[in-house]
Amino acid sequence: MSSVWNPDNIRDVAESLGLINLSTDVTENLSRDVEYRVAQVLEEALKCMRHGKRTVLTTQDISQALRNLDLEPLYGYESLRPLRFGEASLGPGQPLFYLDDEEVDFEKLINAPLPKVPREVSLTAHWLAVEGVQPSIPQNPTAADSRNLELVSKGPNANSTLAAMSGTGDVEVKPLVKHVLSKELTLYFEKVCSAFLDETSEDYRTSGYSSLHDDPGLHQLVPYFVQFISEKVTHCLNDIFVLTQVMRMAEALVQNQSLYVDPYIASLVPAILTCLIGRQLGGAADVTEQFALRDLAATLLGFISNKYSHSSHMLKPRLVRSCLKNWLDPTKPFNAHYGAVIGMQAVGGADAVRVLMIRNLRLYSDLLSEGLEDSARRPAAERVLTALLAVLASLRDSQTSLTNGDTAFMSDDLRTQLNEKVGALITTKLAEANEMRLAHLILDS
Repeated sequence: MSSVWNPDNIRDVAESLGLINLSTDVTENLSRDVEYRVAQVLEEALKCMRHGKRTVLTTQDISQALRNLDLEPLYGYESLRPLRFGEASLGPGQPLFYLDDEEVDFEKLINAPLPKVPREVSLTAHWLAVEGVQPSIPQNPTAADSRNLELVSKGPNANSTLAAMSGTGDVEVKPLVKHVLSKELTLYFEKVCSAFLDETSEDYRTSGYSSLHDDPGLHQLVPYFVQFISEKVTHCLNDIFVLTQVMRMAEALVQNQSLYVDPYIASLVPAILTCLIGRQLGGAADVTEQFALRDLAATLLGFISNKYSHSSHMLKPRLVRSCLKNWLDPTKPFNAHYGAVIGMQAVGGADAVRVLMIRNLRLYSDLLSEGLEDSARRPAAERVLTALLAVLASLRDSQTSLTNGDTAFMSDDLRTQLNEKVGALITTKLAEANEMRLAHLILDS
């Protein structure tokens, strides 16, 4: 299959770069590749032209196409003036086209009159009004201008004749475009929101969850639900019931198979992260409910990262980075550390545990030991320790083959190596549970 692109052009470029005597197969393959790349750029440029509502392809379309294809754009070309191409002959049947640059007469350029010097920037002050009376100075509007302003039509039902009388009838004012919902959708939105936040009836809450989870035809309401979730998380951080219910609402929203939620994930994730790694959630609520909220947020975040990572390639890395940053921050409370640990495992899986968590466990175990010795921080620190052991156990569950070298009891040598790897606290807990296989997996990580 021959290429439309002349292989001789490839050979000429290669010779200019010092590559001589290219084989015919190489030049033909390169010419076909050049033809494909040119067609790809042209197709992308045509898309830019159609999006611009134009019928003439410009050099800006080519430059934008190169940017879209992650290529460096061409410089020195503009569409303000037509491009003129000249033709030079290199031999029989070998024309060479080039851009015909405009020649400027240097003598005329020197003798041309200089442009006017721009005025210097200056600031002046004047009295807009003195004791409620405007002085009659050029800077202030005159009485005629004031009368014209009074005749300008105001309000949505204003008379256009008054605008014409005032001399402003030719001004076109575009009304604001609003997202108008039907009465049925508005009523549905209010009912679902009230159902989720109803503390008296669990059946009412369940029906609202089922409706949002299964009903189709709710595409127009998706941004409203996302905004509702964000506002409730922002203003109700001390209400554990509201936070739990809006997380349930977010869960039903992303699990609805008939809704396209991809464009709104970036707005939904911050609210879920707040319920996962926030400092104080629920105020004086029961500790069990607070940690249950963080567990729900971690599960929801893991589901979102797995479902929508194809549309946002940086979603998983950004979520894992946020959890890792909060986990390694010693100023954050252990409640936030707990959410960061389970969130990192839910989003990144065993790979995040193996690559990110194990290498930082030795330093973190010292901070966790201090928290266990403090009576005020001990309950939260114990929760973090339990979460860390459960997260490490996911390494064992992800392995299909047994690790060689298992023994009945943990030897002193193994304990020393494990202590250097993850710290004394985690080593002691693994030794008490006789987690030999897990210990070997940690050392192999």
